[in-house]
Amino acid sequence: MEDPDVFHQDKHSRDTVEKHQQLPPTPPSTDDNASTTSTQSDDVEIPLPPPTYVPSRVLDQDKKTPDAHVPRDPRLIRLTGVHPFNVEAPLSALFNEGFLTSPELFYVRNHGAVPEVKESDIPDWEFSVEGLVERPLSLTLRQLIAEYEQKTCPITLVCAGNRRKEQNQVRKSKGFSWGSAGVSTALFTGVAMADLIRKARPKRKARYVCMEGADKLPNGFYGTSVKLNWVMDPNRGMMLAHKMNGEMLRPDHGKPLRAVIPGQIGGRSVKWLKKLIVTSEPSDNWYHIYDNRVLPTMVSPEESANSPKWWTDDRYAIYDLSTNSATVYPAHEEQLSLVGGPASYVAKGYAYGGGGRRVTRVELSLDKGKSWRLATIEYPEDKYRDAEQHLYGGRLDMSWRESCFCWCFWSLNVPVADLASSKDLLVRAMDESMNIQPRDMYWNVLGMMNNPWFRVTISREGDFLRFEHPTQPALMPGGWMERVKKAGGNLANGYWGEKLGGEDGEETVPEAAKEVPMKKAGLSRSITIDELRKHDDENDPWFVINNEVYSGTSFMKEHPGGAQSIISAAGLDTTDEFMAIHSETAKSMMPGYHIGTLDAAAQKTLSEPEMHTVSSSGEPEPTFLRSRAWTTASLHSKQIISSDTRIFRFRLAHEGQTVGLPIGQHLMIRLRDPVSREAIIRSYTPISDPEQTGYLDVLVKVYFDTTAAKGGRMSQALDALPIGHGVDFKGPIGKFEYLGHGLCTISGMERRVRKFVMICAGSGVTPIFQVFRAVMKDSSDPTTCTVLNGNRLVEDILCKEDLDALAKGNEARARVLYTLTRAADEWQGLRGRIDGELVEKHCPRDEGSLVLICGPEALEKTIHIALRQQGWEDDQLLFF
Repeated sequence: MEDPDVFHQDKHSRDTVEKHQQLPPTPPSTDDNASTTSTQSDDVEIPLPPPTYVPSRVLDQDKKTPDAHVPRDPRLIRLTGVHPFNVEAPLSALFNEGFLTSPELFYVRNHGAVPEVKESDIPDWEFSVEGLVERPLSLTLRQLIAEYEQKTCPITLVCAGNRRKEQNQVRKSKGFSWGSAGVSTALFTGVAMADLIRKARPKRKARYVCMEGADKLPNGFYGTSVKLNWVMDPNRGMMLAHKMNGEMLRPDHGKPLRAVIPGQIGGRSVKWLKKLIVTSEPSDNWYHIYDNRVLPTMVSPEESANSPKWWTDDRYAIYDLSTNSATVYPAHEEQLSLVGGPASYVAKGYAYGGGGRRVTRVELSLDKGKSWRLATIEYPEDKYRDAEQHLYGGRLDMSWRESCFCWCFWSLNVPVADLASSKDLLVRAMDESMNIQPRDMYWNVLGMMNNPWFRVTISREGDFLRFEHPTQPALMPGGWMERVKKAGGNLANGYWGEKLGGEDGEETVPEAAKEVPMKKAGLSRSITIDELRKHDDENDPWFVINNEVYSGTSFMKEHPGGAQSIISAAGLDTTDEFMAIHSETAKSMMPGYHIGTLDAAAQKTLSEPEMHTVSSSGEPEPTFLRSRAWTTASLHSKQIISSDTRIFRFRLAHEGQTVGLPIGQHLMIRLRDPVSREAIIRSYTPISDPEQTGYLDVLVKVYFDTTAAKGGRMSQALDALPIGHGVDFKGPIGKFEYLGHGLCTISGMERRVRKFVMICAGSGVTPIFQVFRAVMKDSSDPTTCTVLNGNRLVEDILCKEDLDALAKGNEARARVLYTLTRAADEWQGLRGRIDGELVEKHCPRDEGSLVLICGPEALEKTIHIALRQQGWEDDQLLFF
């Protein structure tokens, strides 16, 4: 006997096939006499947008960001802190709006600031069609609306990161934690992209259409590409839209013009569109290459950072969405009474396919996938196929098209007794090409296209059943995955972290990894934001790590990085910097400095960033570095000095900007993969002249992985950076500063010296070089310098030409000595390691001398012992 549910689901497909057999393979021509009203046909009822309102108030958390001009709905869940704005709606609120999503609850993926477009400028918004075309076009939005046919159709957009938090629970990816509501649907009105490309007449070698938006980002304007033959295929439905649910696009959704690429990941639908560029190759835009890819699951974050080849292999680029589904009801933490309640429960959720493929079945299991039940599917999109009319200024033209570009809704009536006897509810979907959701997760570096079975756990608690979804979005707590992980379960063991064996096997939970305690036992003091703000200077600096407050006052003099490192963190959250830089030993010291915990209001306030884009006068900042905030520069060039040494040049915010780094101090570099929340932070001393403007030069020795040991995480990550990549900087830091003419400060105390003894090895030469250059460039500075620079081979000596050039002509004030441990026969300099004997011979103790030391830890320890034995006092030794 034929299954009635299957018959119901496929009936429309059969009817459509029969009707379309009589239609041409291309859309019918436009009827110029058709009505342009937005009313429905009398006999066809189509879903219209839900009630909506235009937010009029800029939220408090946005007022200090570049998006201070964008009013928003406070119900949206922020996934990346305050800025940039990446949000999803609460899952139930999204689902309850129905088939179409209001603009205020539509998910948002922004990589940076929202371009501000004045209402008066909208009609004259310009964009171009260029590249491999015979007739390049330049149009305004006014022309696009007046000169091209307008169409309206429903389209579901989905972020490629939808459901990513599930992957982040298994293993942290490079992406932030989307829940299950990174999906939304709207009626888009605009022009077929093919109409514009056809008018521009692509040349013979044209194969791709690249798109570029107006959102200026650290790595250039956002851009991506799709294949030209997709654009020209009317069944693909690619368009340029200027309306959403009948109204002008709102700022977060691309106002005034965006691309809409149905059936593909949201990252292909470029917002604030400025260019269509026809090319022979895929886009070379940074965001096309380093975003929206699914690398092989065995590629780790470290491997992906070290090997650019993974990102440039177009096989790993993602376009069509993968088949996916999620359960909305039962909702997370919903309770169902077993006493006096209904005998059955209607489970509900959504599903979608990719590339225009129709979801043909959704199945549910209550026995961990041993057997399945077929759900009923509702396809609201199909109602528009039967309506031939004008809607919101565009022709609703779908009757001829087979493609399915919208989500559908599934439901299944489940006996409550069956729910009570089960431990979980599993859901999976399949499309018309038999693409079915997999049982297990395919973890990948960017955490994209996550689509394993959607699992809701069921717990019996007295007379109630309690349901748990896998996760909650962003940093919101909750979900069975978090619970299992906290208990030490292995979420990747093939049994959702709960069973290691068959159905009757014992539950085995490995011991959770131990963390170094950083809180004082028994301390329960709550600290307000006002209390914290009273300690944001050098008098009694407090700082915050993981919402815990610490006092740095008693450790300022002993801190290896100098008092300034603590002062710069005063009153701020320094979690990233501390956790990335400090050792387990340093962490174990923290209970001694712990003074309390931030209250909830203080935590919220502290999460709001301060913007440092212009000075108080409204002019661009004259100096780049900020001691209390990260600033971003883009990689401009990379000069290869040797097989393992590079000079990285970074472009500052504007041509007249200086770095703002005092002589002898250093800065912190942070590599943060697209808001991954995992920071790699190291300190470096630039080699660029402090007076240089527009650029910052950093000399880095790259420590590569070997068969015997792992290499340098930061140096290898820097070496793998593509040109144009943004890098964060913060500073200055350090306890030493040279002011000139023998005057310096150490931990804020002035000190006068007659002579510098400078001992360095390898890349430790960079802070030595800065001080040496400052002395030698000032011909009136009487301070003398002796540099003792140790290396293995002559090619390992860094900055040698610059050091020699500075010493030339300054022989009365400067001596530069090199020693090699593996010198060639023709080497005429010193030989051997830097040790006490070498230092004593060439750098005898002098009361007016200060020894500056920078090199590997072994060298610093050896020299420290040797110099103390020779009578040098600790206050005459300074270790960078």
